[in-house]
Amino acid sequence: MNIAKLTCFLFLLSVSACAQSLRTDPQLSKLIQKIRAGVNGNEALDFVVRLHETDQWGSFAKFQESALYLQKTMSDIGLRNVELDSAPADGVTQFGFWTMPLAWDVKQAKLEIVEPVTPPDMRVLADYSKEPASLIMWSGATPPGGITAEVVELRSGSLWELKGLDVKGKMVLTEPPLDLAQRGALKAALYKMGAAGVMSYVTESPDLPNGHYWMNAWGDYGWGFTKASSPLVGFSITPRQGAYVRNLLARGTKVRVKAVSDTRYYSGRYPYVTGVIRGSDSGEEVLELGHAFEPGAQDNSTGVAGMLEAVATLNRLIEAGELPRPKRSIRILAMPEDYGSSAYIATHADRIKRTIGAICVDTAAGSYDAAGGYSFAMNPDVNRSYQDALIVRVAENYYAGFSRQFPRWTPYRASSDSYLSDPTIGVPTLAANGSSGAVSVHHNSADTLDRVDPRSLRDLSAVVAGFLYYLASAGDGDIPWLGEITVDRAAENTLRAAAPYLNRVAAAANAEALGRELHDGLAKIDYTAGRDREAFLSILRLASPENREKARVSLAPLLKNMLRFSDVQCERLRDAVDRRATELGTALPVKAIAPAADPRRAEASRIIVKRKRFGPVTLDDLPLDQREGFPGFAGSPAPLPLLIWCDGKRNLAEVVRLIEFEYGPMDFDFVGYFKFLAKHGYVDIVTPAGLRD
Repeated sequence: MNIAKLTCFLFLLSVSACAQSLRTDPQLSKLIQKIRAGVNGNEALDFVVRLHETDQWGSFAKFQESALYLQKTMSDIGLRNVELDSAPADGVTQFGFWTMPLAWDVKQAKLEIVEPVTPPDMRVLADYSKEPASLIMWSGATPPGGITAEVVELRSGSLWELKGLDVKGKMVLTEPPLDLAQRGALKAALYKMGAAGVMSYVTESPDLPNGHYWMNAWGDYGWGFTKASSPLVGFSITPRQGAYVRNLLARGTKVRVKAVSDTRYYSGRYPYVTGVIRGSDSGEEVLELGHAFEPGAQDNSTGVAGMLEAVATLNRLIEAGELPRPKRSIRILAMPEDYGSSAYIATHADRIKRTIGAICVDTAAGSYDAAGGYSFAMNPDVNRSYQDALIVRVAENYYAGFSRQFPRWTPYRASSDSYLSDPTIGVPTLAANGSSGAVSVHHNSADTLDRVDPRSLRDLSAVVAGFLYYLASAGDGDIPWLGEITVDRAAENTLRAAAPYLNRVAAAANAEALGRELHDGLAKIDYTAGRDREAFLSILRLASPENREKARVSLAPLLKNMLRFSDVQCERLRDAVDRRATELGTALPVKAIAPAADPRRAEASRIIVKRKRFGPVTLDDLPLDQREGFPGFAGSPAPLPLLIWCDGKRNLAEVVRLIEFEYGPMDFDFVGYFKFLAKHGYVDIVTPAGLRD
């Protein structure tokens, strides 16, 4: 074994060892210890309780109360430049491709069975004053005094079943689709047919038969209720209640209910609140953001509370002189999910340009003992960053002092407000997500304060604070260490990339199978190395202008070693292929065999997609019957990963190749999808110059 191979082999062993234990760093450990000691768990829990007190009602009037509380709290904990701002809630205005919903308020709402006589515990199916989640958000209004209507069942919750079903003037008992576009189309059809309203027993959590599903998607085309939406009355009853009413109907019993829904739509404002810990000598910022104004104690009072505690702790330590003031400002942003972040991005482009990194905090304080606890979702490959390595190392240093499972990391997922890592926005963004334990309480009335674990909230607050402070303080002197941990992560990424191909090579039955695995494995390792190279070079943004070139030169040997490790894994794969070929008695050397060209994608090389706006194309302004089967927001595949590699330069064939390196092979009509988007004006399609007539 030559020296280069021996060096890489020893490096491989060290990486494997690191992957099995928590790695600590002396300077970072000292910072984490100070922050851990400074976190006030009782304060953080108080934030949760107070936020939940108003957010649980799910109305815009209560959102304004929460925003005022956030504004006061940010000022009380010592943040500067605290701003209570807002976006139009008018059902028309767009930021990115998000159509802002109409504002909506509730005075009262109740649904009860008036025929037949029922047990007391089943008579009242929904009462907003006792359980706000029992009223579908953006429910329409009944006439004053309410309505009494017969109940009819729509068994499948699908549009096709509506044909021939008389719903006029009746309350429709059904299990609406969880898919937002299909749900909206069903709701719009019911309204058009004159239904009195919907009684939904759908849930994401079948293990919670007594939980009301919080249904916050009631637009005709997707999520929010816009000016194009139908004002249908809607109640969310529990699965147990739904089963009870279904059984009555199945026995031929006539069921009548009285429904009162005193609600209103109006053109209002959707608030968001922000404040900063001021940096010492830089106009740059680091951002923590999370969505407020949702009724769950976990989702997302804990996320906002954890964010508040993180900056409150840092500010106390800075003001007390225990931590130096960081170079960059640390900003907190609490806003409506997606709608608020998109409005902030669009109206504060100058701040976004100066933001070097962000972390999104969502549902942060679930069961302390749940498997996995909480997780950190990394940046997408298109914007892979040294910050992926940093958050993992911060968490490892924190948990080195605890005898419990270290939070896992996960690949990027296009959810919540972590889409700032989209290159059209350009802010590397991690996401911290919690686990509610064995039973999911996501969007359920069971998401209550008693399920909040103060220990998880404390830990999450401290880890987020450590990440924010280190990133806000990092400068020329931190670049070498950040380079080292990014190389460590790159080695782990390379090993993960190679592993499945090595496994399949060992089981390959013939030379053709070996050739395919060799081709695909080499391509995946090369792709991974390219992405990690970009992550490594992203460190240079931290360098002062006068030292940037010097930093680049100093990092060059480390980068060379990182890429050499990738080369060794390629050689390792070739060796494994040759070894298996020898076992099979086939000829050497084995040649790499490229997959056959997909004829459906032949046109892709002649297309370049140019994006018009940031973020996902939500299709929330396009009816389901005009979508040609293509996904909108919350569809599958998620629209943002389909778009973020489109830079106006790569042809679509290259974009597809990159998407499938990141997410695996997709049986998806990419050419058809982008032609569909272009037809409706969401993107532009051009032909590469070399292929024009």
